[in-house]
Amino acid sequence: MTASTEANSQVRDRLAIALDRPELDDALRLAREVAPWFGVAKVGLELYSAAGPEAIRQMDALGLRVFCDLKLHDIPTTVGRAARVLGGLGVAYLNFHAAGGVEMLRAGVEGVREGARDAQRAAPVPIAVTVLTSDPDASAFDARLACAIESGCGGVVCSVQEIARVKAARQDYVTIVPGVRLDDGDKHDQARVGTPVQVATAGADVLVIGRSVSAAQDPGATARQIHDSIGDALASSRV
Repeated sequence: MTASTEANSQVRDRLAIALDRPELDDALRLAREVAPWFGVAKVGLELYSAAGPEAIRQMDALGLRVFCDLKLHDIPTTVGRAARVLGGLGVAYLNFHAAGGVEMLRAGVEGVREGARDAQRAAPVPIAVTVLTSDPDASAFDARLACAIESGCGGVVCSVQEIARVKAARQDYVTIVPGVRLDDGDKHDQARVGTPVQVATAGADVLVIGRSVSAAQDPGATARQIHDSIGDALASSRV
């Protein structure tokens, strides 16, 4: 590693691999390959639809923290009950669409924390999705951030462009940032993007990286390159 041992641990904890796979075995292979450098596994709608709670259990068994990216959005009772179940599975992060409003978000916050408590799991961080990074129009961001804060969420999903606004409103808020692309990479369906170094040095707490790693010829080597580049950049910024 080019970065220090301390930076290695700090960087790994901030890197999430997006396991957008239709089969659990394939997702597990990718997770194992990048696990030395990525400490968080994002279980999204595709993988959860294929494997359900077992996807979360298997990632937890690998020693990865799980970001359950289901973007729950329904009536408060339904969201609260679903969040309770997911909290009991031991997720580290669970997200909800902030567009659902304060009451719905609050039900999700209470549900996921109660589920974790009842299962004697570590307290998860409830996350509000502000504006999808595929949407170039982020005009709803400030209102949705306010909903997240009022409801008791512990952080938000946002783009690199909104990190500073989140930290100005709540310095302790966790920022989970997708739309992370390599310098020469395809943006795919993302609109508000940044490179790994740009996103990390802007203050993102968790960087969600998918196709830039998973579609690479050697995902493990690419994961290590991203990890080391961030470690070096953060070390330089502290000098």
